[in-house]
Amino acid sequence: MAGTPRSKAQTAPGTPRSQAKESRRQALLAAAATLFALHGFNRVSLEDLGAAAGVSGPAVYRHFQGKQAVLGDLLLTVSRELLEGGRRVVAETTDPPAALRRLVGFQVEFALGKPDVIRVQDRDFSNLSQKDQSEVRALQRNYVEIWVEVLALLHPGTDAAELRMRAHATFGLINSTPHSVRNHGRKIAPKTARPLLESMALAALTVDVPQAS
Repeated sequence: MAGTPRSKAQTAPGTPRSQAKESRRQALLAAAATLFALHGFNRVSLEDLGAAAGVSGPAVYRHFQGKQAVLGDLLLTVSRELLEGGRRVVAETTDPPAALRRLVGFQVEFALGKPDVIRVQDRDFSNLSQKDQSEVRALQRNYVEIWVEVLALLHPGTDAAELRMRAHATFGLINSTPHSVRNHGRKIAPKTARPLLESMALAALTVDVPQAS
């Protein structure tokens, strides 16, 4: 599901020039995640991004068509990484409970490692182009369906809509906690937060729900 490349010029893979270009591109994306999370997309300029990544503002155009393209590349890259990681988990794990544990661990690792990207997604999704919005949504829907397929094996006969609700609720639990801890109180070390988040997520995903009488 790869989208149209963002960079204006392509160089041969593996050459020093291409490696340096990719390194600058990654630096710009990392700067974008930090600055957009702190200030919001609309309050960050290309000059701000360039300065944070160690290049001039106009030099950003060597890598991206504009600020909106930086945002698009950031969120599309992360969405593809999540989908590819989820697919890898289910491809390598045949036991449904083990697959679910690995999916939860994968999501927790992402949330603890990239809280800025999660905040940007939550706050600035509407600033994406319509094309990028559609592609991000499609990637994320496919990622959710990976979870639904695993949950269906653990909860046979349960409606898919309920399983999707469990998955979305779990994403909310996992993704919001690192951000809230980081911004509203004493920071909890990942080694402490990780098992707590994993245990709560697994409890939410595996609990049996009483049928309404």
